[in-house]
Amino acid sequence: MRKYDHKRIEQKWQKKWREDNANKIDKDDVSKPKFYLLDMFPYPSGEGLHMGHTEAYTANDIYSRYKKANGFNVLHPTGFDAFGLPAENYAIKTGVHPKETTKQNTENFEKQLNSLGIDYDFSESVNTSHPDYYKWTQWLFARFFENNFVYKKTEMVNWCNSCKTVLANEQVENGACERCKNEVVLKEVPGWFFKITDFSDELIEGLSKIDWPEHTKKNQINWIGKSEGAELEFDVKGSDKKIKVFTTRPDTLYGATYMVLAPEHMLLDELKAQIPNWSEVEAYVIAAKQKTEMERTVEEKEKTGVRLEGITVINPATKEEIPIFIADYVLGSYGTGAIMAVPAHDERDFVFAKKYDLPIHEVILGGDVAKGAYVDDGKLVNSGEFDGLTSIEAKQKITEFVGGKMTSTYRLRDWSVSRQRYWGAPIPIVYDPEGNPHTVPDEYLPWLLPEDVDFIPTGESPLAKSKELHERTEKIFGKGWKPEVDTLDTFVCSSWYYLRYPDPHNESEFCSKKRLEHWLPVDVYVGGAEHTYLHLLYARFFTRALQKIGILDFDEPFLKLHHQGMVLDVNGVKMSKSKGNVVTPEAMVNRFGADAVRLYMMFAAPLSDDVLWDENGIVGTYRFLEKVIGLEKYVGADTETVEKGIHKLIQKVGADIEAQKYNTAISAMMIFVNIVREEKGIAKETLSTFIRILAPFAPHIAEELWEMLGHKNSVHTAPWPSYDISKTKDDIVTIAVQVNGKVRAEINVPIDALQEGVESEAKEKLEKWLDGEVKKVVYVPNRLINFVV
Repeated sequence: MRKYDHKRIEQKWQKKWREDNANKIDKDDVSKPKFYLLDMFPYPSGEGLHMGHTEAYTANDIYSRYKKANGFNVLHPTGFDAFGLPAENYAIKTGVHPKETTKQNTENFEKQLNSLGIDYDFSESVNTSHPDYYKWTQWLFARFFENNFVYKKTEMVNWCNSCKTVLANEQVENGACERCKNEVVLKEVPGWFFKITDFSDELIEGLSKIDWPEHTKKNQINWIGKSEGAELEFDVKGSDKKIKVFTTRPDTLYGATYMVLAPEHMLLDELKAQIPNWSEVEAYVIAAKQKTEMERTVEEKEKTGVRLEGITVINPATKEEIPIFIADYVLGSYGTGAIMAVPAHDERDFVFAKKYDLPIHEVILGGDVAKGAYVDDGKLVNSGEFDGLTSIEAKQKITEFVGGKMTSTYRLRDWSVSRQRYWGAPIPIVYDPEGNPHTVPDEYLPWLLPEDVDFIPTGESPLAKSKELHERTEKIFGKGWKPEVDTLDTFVCSSWYYLRYPDPHNESEFCSKKRLEHWLPVDVYVGGAEHTYLHLLYARFFTRALQKIGILDFDEPFLKLHHQGMVLDVNGVKMSKSKGNVVTPEAMVNRFGADAVRLYMMFAAPLSDDVLWDENGIVGTYRFLEKVIGLEKYVGADTETVEKGIHKLIQKVGADIEAQKYNTAISAMMIFVNIVREEKGIAKETLSTFIRILAPFAPHIAEELWEMLGHKNSVHTAPWPSYDISKTKDDIVTIAVQVNGKVRAEINVPIDALQEGVESEAKEKLEKWLDGEVKKVVYVPNRLINFVV
């Protein structure tokens, strides 16, 4: 029997594929239907590929090869998300420029991906840190600027003291930096923002028309956080100033007994001369700025605040004076930064009112406000002419009565894209001598990242120290002109990369209109659910903004989305260097071969589930491939069982690949191989068909066996086999035998058997359960027979 020498086989065919440019496609070929299949591209870390990459990329490689075999022109590209903090931090540690380490790492990734047999064409890849890519990132930024989708302001933002940079809200997890896990504080920093909030409603509505996991869609909706309510204005007594509040419960306005401002509310500075206890207020404001948003809003936290002495506002419904407090549980970034407090009907307000001995006025029937807040809807009381109305009826009427307006507010904040770090795309903005911002004209793009700076983060952008950047700016624009020194958040680069793949070498456009219209949007996208609030949300915003500008003619980037699970060690623990439990694809490919690794990653669990890495499992897939190699000794003629088996296999594996149920597809192939070994016979044509089915999963061994059978062309150019539906049906089926709906036995009967014969055979199995009269017999052919007694 031929020995399975995986190293020889895989090196042989990888070399042949490279020589033949086997992964090259004609992107302008419109004779076949297009299929755009995309993986989330990797960050090229120094550690190389991890097993999670292997799982996701193998799954899409199988799907890509299958779709090609079914006559599609498949675009299945990859590239590298190469800007970012890890490369810069490595440069700080080693003194090696991140451009050099990124180059080394991407070359290593290409080598590793090739070793797995993934069908990428690296001559068509993208790298976000290359000037020929970030030129277009900058070009898109300029289009956003021209269309008023980007602006600069100074405000309280998330600041990571460890990374020394601003973070977007989506990059903060439980009050910590999502990258380094250190605490995030609020800090006043000038920066650039994308107006993602202008698209809040569209981003919610668009989810209804794309085929994404329901939990991902729900999480995006929750993150956007739309709340419907009313904007109401309270007059500041003795002043022409008004304070606007947003409330989801305008029906409770008659119960508002005090107001709370966020510590960062702009009105504080305007009123401080009238506040006798300003020093106390100011101290509280300073302390609040040192806390994270998470610390300020956690429900279990004791509510604290300071009264603004000498200042009151007028409740617009009751016309009564009510006091004002500042409290850190109110955020300046949500709603208007001010709330009307209704302690009888809001739990936080109730706790606060009890602590500071403030009035509690019941205005909704249904609870006992002496014991706690009643927060549900109900009928109004103590609300003037609105008494007796339901909450729903009263909301609009009370809002109109006090001159307010019904509106919505959102949890989503505009996307902060400025970063005070080096390794990123320079923001293409220059400032005239008066300090006004201007986009760098397209003719000067790419606006190159200077190389005459060190990378040590200080909190000030490293580009500020670049002599070359400042000289370049004055040389082009004139004396007194200054460059923007922040770089772009790396998520800006990854928010549009799928648009570049169809045309990555185009120097005059980020993608030609012809190829955009042909290839976009992406048909199927695969990647981790951890990107729900970051990349996936940002990419949807980018697409909608570019459609609004007129650059794109579609509004959703990814029509279908799949998430892969995590790869865990044998004990169910996430793999990490610190735990010492990392298994690398490279090591496993060396020991067992790429085909065995690919099969194991797909066989161990459904794609969306976590995979437990167990070396015994990969030994099993290796042995399966040894059995496949050994099938040559059975070549002769098909038995009837083998003939039927191959037709069932074609049907089963094709359906499973379309549903991305790779584990059950592999199981079916294993069963078929065992059938052949038991029957000790398989026709050469049938074995060729099996190899075509195996090829997307184990591309190297499939090529080897295909050649062994005398085929001249690659198995990966062969069409997917067809099957005869009549040969996929069993002659014998197992049906359930029930008495009064309970299964009491099973019997094997001919397919589509008549009821009379089935009934007779079933009764022989049911002697002890059929001691009474049979009132009725229900027969469902090929499934069950039920005796009602």
